[in-house]
Amino acid sequence: METKLEHLLTKSHKADMIVYLKSHPKDFTEAIKLAIADKQPYSWRASWLLWSCMAKNDKRVIKYLKRIIDILPERNDNQQRELLMILQRMELNDEYEGQLFDSCTKIWEQVGKNPSLRHHAFKTLVAISKKHPDLSREIKTLTESYYTDNLSESVKKSITKLTKNLTKTD
Repeated sequence: METKLEHLLTKSHKADMIVYLKSHPKDFTEAIKLAIADKQPYSWRASWLLWSCMAKNDKRVIKYLKRIIDILPERNDNQQRELLMILQRMELNDEYEGQLFDSCTKIWEQVGKNPSLRHHAFKTLVAISKKHPDLSREIKTLTESYYTDNLSESVKKSITKLTKNLTKTD
């Protein structure tokens, strides 16, 4: 049986989903659990909805951080991208950042993956390396043409800009 939230995730426009989740805060936990689950199409849509409804470093998400990071490599490209967007809004401890850095590196290195997902993985790598400058050299090797040739010009431009900003902090 489909829950009310599951129904909304597949039958409503995003603006209506946001209004619903804000007016039904108890369903936020269901949205998190769906976002972590592998119950498509609800899971990637719940992830997509969450980053639009959550506050920066949202207390309701904190207790799920480890689980989100743990399951990230197991999910499909669309869900991974949305989960990364959730994680980008959260403050992570060093252990979580290390695990996330490894996952994002693996995503980025898979040149056949969705370019939008790879872009968000790279943004996450850069954000983590700004806190841990010793990782900057590793990121620079990930910008070789092998990794960027199949990206659109706009994504390449964004990668270049992110890398320039990274270089300024070295």
